[in-house]
Amino acid sequence: MARHFLIIDARFYDDIADELVRGAVAELDARGATYDRVSVPGVLEVPAALAMALQTQERGEVYQGPRYQGYVLLGCVIRGETSHYDIVANESARAIMTLTIEKNAAIGNGILTVENRDQALVRAGVQEKDKGGVAAAAAFEMAVQRKRFGLRNA
Repeated sequence: MARHFLIIDARFYDDIADELVRGAVAELDARGATYDRVSVPGVLEVPAALAMALQTQERGEVYQGPRYQGYVLLGCVIRGETSHYDIVANESARAIMTLTIEKNAAIGNGILTVENRDQALVRAGVQEKDKGGVAAAAAFEMAVQRKRFGLRNA
């Protein structure tokens, strides 16, 4: 069975997002999976885009677009001088986890929450920690588990 995924990437830090996407795409390609990609302005918009994508999957015969076996979520939140970091990191993670559990969605969460840009570059770097690739692998493996348990694609 072919596996088709949706990558949702937050563009607030374009260079970091590009590296995360590069890792995710390489991992999906290596596993023989295909993907679509949607970009959003920032990490707070990722759960909203995920919710929209999940809702289209529930429409069955009405929705004529692709069926996704899983979702790869990518972005970066870098701590600043205000509490905005905490709001973005916590609220996006909460919303993603809620959707994951409520919809039995196969999610690979590659949203980085870091103290500084150097940490982000190391974690995003394909030649370093490759968190985009790690997130894609997690989404793929969770799609396998969902199928194992007999659940339909979310």
